[in-house]
Amino acid sequence: MPPILSLRHYSHEVLSHSHEHPQLVFGLAGELQFDVDGQGSRVLRHHLAVVPAQSRHTCGSPGGSHCLVLDLPANDWLERQLGHHADSIQRLLDKPRAMQLDPVQGQLLSWLASSPINDPVIANQGAALLLGSLACGGQHVQPGGLPLAALDSYIEQHAARPLQVADLARLAGLSVPRFHARFLAETGRTPMEHIRQRRLQLAEQMLLSSDLPVGEVAARVGYASQSAFTAALSRHLGMTPRQLRRGR
Repeated sequence: MPPILSLRHYSHEVLSHSHEHPQLVFGLAGELQFDVDGQGSRVLRHHLAVVPAQSRHTCGSPGGSHCLVLDLPANDWLERQLGHHADSIQRLLDKPRAMQLDPVQGQLLSWLASSPINDPVIANQGAALLLGSLACGGQHVQPGGLPLAALDSYIEQHAARPLQVADLARLAGLSVPRFHARFLAETGRTPMEHIRQRRLQLAEQMLLSSDLPVGEVAARVGYASQSAFTAALSRHLGMTPRQLRRGR
């Protein structure tokens, strides 16, 4: 079992693994590209990615990223350290998610990152404080977040036509500004970034599972030209549609 708190630097190398315990990755500087069980997000400064136990996760940072990583001990550590807050944190750890810390939580994170966390007492108490602050920040851990599955389904069904943030906000029953803020807090990316990502993921599936012309695939996911689609997919996957199909 690794130390409960550790400072880590991520480089351009892509890491992919899983472990028996839950893990929380807090961003300190840079951008860490994160994928947990197929759910992508970005860990930026004062953002958090939740990795449930046994979840396959992949991460990499082309520009470099510094993070504070909290590896949850096994057994009854949560109950002993957090008391009645343990249930809230357990719900937080049940599924992959990305969140933005509030200013107070961000200050606590920065303080911990500059503390001697190699000391077991400071590490344990610091981890408990950080988790306790998440449990008290009800908007972060209570159920009833955005209907992400329904939003993804809507994007896939309407991928060929222009999609606006207002379309998704209306589905979630929120104003556009409120939806934008909630979406960024829960996923670590903007709604439009998510729409682009879902379109490209859908296009990847089409390219691998069909022989549709590349131009037709581009049109079905909302790109007006094959060249714009090819450029976007190359940025997303690091390969062109032809190269992707060649590897089938």
